[in-house]
Amino acid sequence: MRPELIVMLTHNDRTVEDAIEIYQECRNSKAKFWGFKEVGLPLDKMKELCAMMKADGKTTFLEIVAYTEEECLAGAQYAVDCGFDYLMGTMYFDSVRDLVRGAGIKYMPFVGDVRERPSVVYGTIEDTIREGVELTKSGKVDGIDLLGYRFVGDAVKLNHDFVEAVQPYGPVCLAGSVSSYQRLDEVAYAGAWAFTIGGAFFENKFEGTFAEQIDKVVDYMAAK
Repeated sequence: MRPELIVMLTHNDRTVEDAIEIYQECRNSKAKFWGFKEVGLPLDKMKELCAMMKADGKTTFLEIVAYTEEECLAGAQYAVDCGFDYLMGTMYFDSVRDLVRGAGIKYMPFVGDVRERPSVVYGTIEDTIREGVELTKSGKVDGIDLLGYRFVGDAVKLNHDFVEAVQPYGPVCLAGSVSSYQRLDEVAYAGAWAFTIGGAFFENKFEGTFAEQIDKVVDYMAAK
């Protein structure tokens, strides 16, 4: 399975202020999946951007970097208000699941001991995998948002072993800090359903205009 690129119009875990303009410049690129974060734009601009993406036939993702139930619910409400296809992030809460599923939105929470912003993942590989398997097997979630490259340990091993154990039960997105062709190779090796790139495009890690970088990554993964 070829991992799908989710273009995130974010840098340092915040939506960039000119996200709408950047999307308009890149809407005809080869990426089908697009998203952004819950901070950085006012709600009316979030709604405008999400609607624009959906009108173009894109699959849309809102990723929430929040850890308390109150904060996670507030972010989930943004996903409902904007009409996203997927809510990624938040720590898992039944209340968040119920809110987004009631609106027909798929839910892919974080797992592991996630803290700070930009996020850092602590804990062990074994505990993280156990949590992912339990959530996906239970049917409570529609997949997992794994911040593999934010892990303080062996990220390559975590990504591979997690996808191998969890993806039979639900899709895994490897999110955050995919910033080189070597990491694209590792994402392909892990076999994840999808992966995000945001900051690396803004930092020109794949060299070219924003749209050119998107197409380079899509073509590179298609050739794997």
